[in-house]
Amino acid sequence: MTTTLPAPTSVLPPLRIGPLTVATPVVLAPMAGVTNAAFRRLCRESGAGLYVAEMVTSRALVERSPESLRIISHEPDERPRSVQVYGVDPATVGAAVRIIAEEDRADHIDLNFGCPVPKVTRKGGGAVLPWKSGLFRAIVKAAVDAAAPHGVPVTIKMRKGVDDDHLTYLEAGLVAQELGVAAVALHARTAADYYSGTADWESIARLKQAVTDIPVLGNGDIWSAEDALTMVEQTGCDGVVVGRGCQGRPWLFADLAAAFAGSDVRVRPDLGEVARVVRRHAELMVEHFGEESKALREMRKHMAWYFKGYVVGGELRAQLGLVSTLTELEDRLAALDLDQPYPGAPAEGQRGRAGSPKRPHVPDGWLDSRELSEDFRRALAEAELSVSGG
Repeated sequence: MTTTLPAPTSVLPPLRIGPLTVATPVVLAPMAGVTNAAFRRLCRESGAGLYVAEMVTSRALVERSPESLRIISHEPDERPRSVQVYGVDPATVGAAVRIIAEEDRADHIDLNFGCPVPKVTRKGGGAVLPWKSGLFRAIVKAAVDAAAPHGVPVTIKMRKGVDDDHLTYLEAGLVAQELGVAAVALHARTAADYYSGTADWESIARLKQAVTDIPVLGNGDIWSAEDALTMVEQTGCDGVVVGRGCQGRPWLFADLAAAFAGSDVRVRPDLGEVARVVRRHAELMVEHFGEESKALREMRKHMAWYFKGYVVGGELRAQLGLVSTLTELEDRLAALDLDQPYPGAPAEGQRGRAGSPKRPHVPDGWLDSRELSEDFRRALAEAELSVSGG
């Protein structure tokens, strides 16, 4: 007698962002120095979702700096093409979005209102910008208006606010919905939280209850496919955004695709498989940068993430973190115990930066009012010049 098992049931329907349909409701968060075309290819080959390029400043795009154009470059087979724009001046953000949309450089544009890094927030940008409600509204409107004639959807990624006394996410979500934003993503921490502690998933649930006409995506502390399923169950969000959890684990997207399809199949690579991914990542980086030494320098940060939990040895770990050529990388990888099995829990869980809560760096007097003074308006005109990312 043959027993027929029921087919797995999808956990969520496809994610719809304007005219785009993302079969697996998972988004790769833009991460500076990480989510370039090489890493995005590894993630795309592993699973399904929407893969966002590194943040680029609107000023740099308007000035057409070579680095900004490299950041938003995509491979011919990469669809949909997704970029994230940072800016603090509505006119400049609008001009940057117009360039991207008019010149068909992306199919989706995300606006950064989530970065907690001091060099961004001390200029009034990133996670602290929505506190200036009029400025936030003007930037979002400028971006949506510039993209709309070309059918390019605009989304926003934000944090809860500056700190627990200056929360902005509910108001910002409603404003975004009103202005025609296609989806909102919330990293469930404040700027003050930085990357510390535990993400407040309850805030994602509150945002989902408030913003009912467009998708709400949850971000924060998704280290495994099971975490993503739990977030969806607890918050009712329409999809998830994954950042640090995939560092050194591009195969996490295979786990996520399986989980959202109702399957319990998971990738558990032995050290030989990890080494093969590292080697391919390095080769893709060389193709992307066109310069072996630069590509390998960029690879160094990934080594600790890839080998987390595996028995490698202190000296060899240090050598892997200093590789400068593909040949050198090959030699270091060959010295590993490539038959070593997946170590389980030690290879999982939190990775990347965490740190402790910080008092947010904001311009003097920034929190005194929700309105933008003329002094701040003049200061913001120069703010993007000192922010990297393009």
